[in-house]
Amino acid sequence: MSLPSPSLSTAPLAKDWLRFSPEGLFELRSGKVELGQGISAALTQIACNALGIKATQIIWLAGDTRYSPDEGFTAGSQSIEVGGQAWQRVGDIVRSHFALAAAEQLSCEVSDLTLRDGAFQGPSGQQTTYHQLAQENTLAWEDIRVDVEDPTLLTITTQLETVTRSDLWRKFTSDGFIHDRRLPDMWHARILRGPHPFSSATEWPVEQLKKLKGVEKVLIQNSFVALVGRDEGALIKAHAQARQLVSWIVPNIPAQQAAHVLLPSMDSKSSIALHETGQSTPSKSPGNDKHRLRRQYSRPYIAHASIGPSCGLACPTENGGVQVWSHSQGVFTLRDQVARALKLSKQQVQVVHEPGAGCYGHNGADDVAFDAAFIAHTWGLNVRVQWSREDELTVSPMGSASSVEIQAGLSAEGFIQNWHVQVWSHAHVNRPGWGNGLQLLGAWQAFPDEQIPEPKDMPLPAGGGLRNAVPAYEVGELTVEHHFLEKSPVRVSALRSLGAHANTFAIECLMDELSEVSGQDPVAFRLKHLTDPRARHVVQKVAEMSNWHARGHAGSGIGYGMAYGRYKNKAGYCALVAKVEVSERVKVLQVWSCVDAGKVVHLDGLRNQIEGGILQAISWSLHESVLWTEQGISSNEWENYPILSFLDVPELDIHIVDEPNNPSLGSGEVVTGPCAGALGNAVAHALGVRARHLPLTPENLILAMDQSHEPVTS
Repeated sequence: MSLPSPSLSTAPLAKDWLRFSPEGLFELRSGKVELGQGISAALTQIACNALGIKATQIIWLAGDTRYSPDEGFTAGSQSIEVGGQAWQRVGDIVRSHFALAAAEQLSCEVSDLTLRDGAFQGPSGQQTTYHQLAQENTLAWEDIRVDVEDPTLLTITTQLETVTRSDLWRKFTSDGFIHDRRLPDMWHARILRGPHPFSSATEWPVEQLKKLKGVEKVLIQNSFVALVGRDEGALIKAHAQARQLVSWIVPNIPAQQAAHVLLPSMDSKSSIALHETGQSTPSKSPGNDKHRLRRQYSRPYIAHASIGPSCGLACPTENGGVQVWSHSQGVFTLRDQVARALKLSKQQVQVVHEPGAGCYGHNGADDVAFDAAFIAHTWGLNVRVQWSREDELTVSPMGSASSVEIQAGLSAEGFIQNWHVQVWSHAHVNRPGWGNGLQLLGAWQAFPDEQIPEPKDMPLPAGGGLRNAVPAYEVGELTVEHHFLEKSPVRVSALRSLGAHANTFAIECLMDELSEVSGQDPVAFRLKHLTDPRARHVVQKVAEMSNWHARGHAGSGIGYGMAYGRYKNKAGYCALVAKVEVSERVKVLQVWSCVDAGKVVHLDGLRNQIEGGILQAISWSLHESVLWTEQGISSNEWENYPILSFLDVPELDIHIVDEPNNPSLGSGEVVTGPCAGALGNAVAHALGVRARHLPLTPENLILAMDQSHEPVTS
């Protein structure tokens, strides 16, 4: 039997997902964790509506390796697609089995039952509950892989409820983030690291470190150095002083250059990732193009720049292991990696998820969790480790840079008839568990003999560096060429949308350039090459929302830009229009977005996802870029790594298309690429000059204007 969610393969029994508590509550379990995106509310709503219970009757338990089902990473816009499908299946099967038992006990037909607040009621008013039935029928509901053949079992009348987020009140008022958690008899620790993830010290000034005020213990194992003390404030000052006492050796890295210059100059492993002939004919070959454009686009390395620096806590356990609290997106793989590094069994390591303040991808959460686990296990201390802002911006993983070159040809009728894209980029995933070795910075430092996994990238169709490199449009003959770069000047791993940010930016900018050279409106040109009716709908809707056809002429200083994308070419659909004003810098005035994520489970949560994604994409596209010198990463504080400010937040107009008869689609990353593309196109419309390399800073715009007088391949 085909299971609706891969999560049911690792957790095939209902007891993996649900426990009836003695107090009459329902303990609902999930492997998908709350990262600030409101996913716990959406999953709770699915579970409650499937089971016919209220949110006030539940205990939500997510991301605890002792109890939760292993659902892999909370990543890839899959929490609803995978976790939601799993809970819908669990709820349907559990409800159906218990309805059979209730009908038998109440001497009625299943179709005569109603279900409200966990109680099954028969036609005469008699009732029984899940908890009462569970005492007599403990095994009948366990295996959720069993098909339910009677369709009436799935149509019992239940109440539907909209669940509000339960995590926000704690975050607003008390201890809602991991940074606020305190352990009994707790010590603080700061890890001494240089200006690059692979910095080393000429020597460790151990005696000087021990004399720093606030430092009560110094743990040194190979190149892992921890300063430990009771007073966090004093320890922070000591940590800053300690960094100045060390002479750092930085690995030999290439000089800073623009990504579109640097990446193609690096050693690469090149391959044809995809070639499709489409419906091309000899008349559609490159030699018969009326117009042919060849353009290069790029984005730089981007930091996570989490508002809350990475934090982890750990304590020793009675079985000789450790308990760890972490804001990791993958608690099970983190558990496995910590156990491997510390030579413990998996049963000796427990990882519990606690929310962090800002993360969409693989930041320093796993690394700092290992830092805490290592200290707790080595010295038997209850310890809290928090990274500094400088640590967060220098040694945590960053999003890979990308350089994208596209060649495309147009027929005399204005149709795209061939498309050749080349992508230069690094691995976009180096999470713990990815590869054969350890993916933990502290483990590399403490145990230098441990294997660092060889970089690799995800192949199509999902792709890493190639994510969304395949255009959503009808383009005739298609070739996708991958130039995989194993070595990187910075440490890289997963960042929201992976390669889709750069690839969609490039595709959507070229779509505008092709429409311009062929004298077609950008919206009409896209519709001309889109066959999916849902794709066409979001493009047409956002054009209507933004009053697209009244946008005015290019070069006025006010610009409108359109972009479209479907994340991973299989998740949610998004069309977006940005309005910008360009003077000394780019200011985004308004953004319109239309998103189709299939069946909407939790409207407020989905809207928050879209809003947050737009703001993050604006920040990346206008401001952010990792900088370095031969002394290491130089963009190590907010002053030299600026992000979008509250003053620059534009007006947002978001339309959600509800498709109740279609499956829910991943939505957490749908706007990232289209937003970048729309901004690039809006700036080109405002200036009459195109900037093809992110971020769209004043410096890059001036460079683009200077280069606009030079010949461009076409």
